[in-house]
Amino acid sequence: MSTKLKVTIVASSLAILLFTVVGTFVNVSASTNDGAYRQLSVYSEVLSRIRLEYVEEPNVAGVTDGALHGLLESLDANSSYLSADEYKHYKAVMKKDAKADIGATVSKRFGYADVVAVIPGGPAEKAGIDNSDIIESIEGKSTHDMSLAEIHSLLTGEVGSTITVAVVRPRKAEPQKIVITRDLVTIPPVSDKMLADNVGYIQVDAFPEGESQEVAGKIRDLQKQGAKKIVLDLRNSAAGVESEGIATANLFLDHGTITYLQGQKYPKQAFNADPAKDVTKLPVAVLVNRGTAGPAEIVASAILENARGDVVGDKTFGDGSVQKLIEMPDNSALILSVAKYYSPGGKAIQDAAVTPNVLVADSASDDGGIPDEEDQPAVVGSPGAKPGEKEEKPKNLPDDQLNKALEVLKNRETKG
Repeated sequence: MSTKLKVTIVASSLAILLFTVVGTFVNVSASTNDGAYRQLSVYSEVLSRIRLEYVEEPNVAGVTDGALHGLLESLDANSSYLSADEYKHYKAVMKKDAKADIGATVSKRFGYADVVAVIPGGPAEKAGIDNSDIIESIEGKSTHDMSLAEIHSLLTGEVGSTITVAVVRPRKAEPQKIVITRDLVTIPPVSDKMLADNVGYIQVDAFPEGESQEVAGKIRDLQKQGAKKIVLDLRNSAAGVESEGIATANLFLDHGTITYLQGQKYPKQAFNADPAKDVTKLPVAVLVNRGTAGPAEIVASAILENARGDVVGDKTFGDGSVQKLIEMPDNSALILSVAKYYSPGGKAIQDAAVTPNVLVADSASDDGGIPDEEDQPAVVGSPGAKPGEKEEKPKNLPDDQLNKALEVLKNRETKG
């Protein structure tokens, strides 16, 4: 039996045992009818046989952390296990009032850290990090072995400090090393402009506190300029707080459910549109793509499922839940998702994401228009890259999604 197989068996057994322990913390009886508990005796017997009869005594201590990480990550990307050392670092990072980071929303995909979206003008963008990059390692340690909470804490640090990541990209044979200088990240202000045919265009890069009021101001300004229709661009908008997404959706809705929050032990909490906070009746088309996540998905799903407007583009990322931190007796910690945000129609946004009613592929998608490796410009931190050199991106690509949104709006009659 290979070492890898041995580790897998032991880790799986330990994970089941931990599942039982966690169950006791939430007062779940071992006599429950749940299949996992009925199988507990089988897993216990397997573990016992391995410990007693395997060719050599397995290094249980060496695989325990991996088993715990795997158990929590199997629930969802936002649930994490932090060892005592990892939790100590996590707490130190969270205590800081001003946190410098790389300016990117990072989740997990294929078991590795995945860049959902980067903040325009932030450290990640300046270093050449792109949306959909897979961060294979951070400071030489594989992100496959890290919880999402640990990844976030490692990407956070002092202003001016650097961190080296290895990035995997389409058509690249090897991960590329990129050095990022952490900084305090400023979210760009909401931008707006008038397009042809009296269409007002609003772009939102993230949803920090107060963003909904910025959007409201832009809507009012565009209406004063004569806008008869609105394009709300939420592409690559992944950061922020859900409350701002809810407030932004309310700007377009005078009735209906925006979203609701619910979990096994979390009472259902519905967020309904307040007619006093609705600021426009103009037809609206919302642009989304794979980099649309979290608060932006709440906006898109609310507008779509309340039949308030169209959603144009690619299927979104899928993120929206509430976490609870649980400290363990050995100074480790669990971060558990305890509730999820749902669309008005009852779909868990984190599981189902948001599928546009008008699907249009992104002109700058992962594989679209990417040249072969020998044709690619050098990347910061990669062999052959000059100091400060940044990978160039194709310019002046047609914006098929925006063009389609404008076409859709032409077919909608102005209301009020």
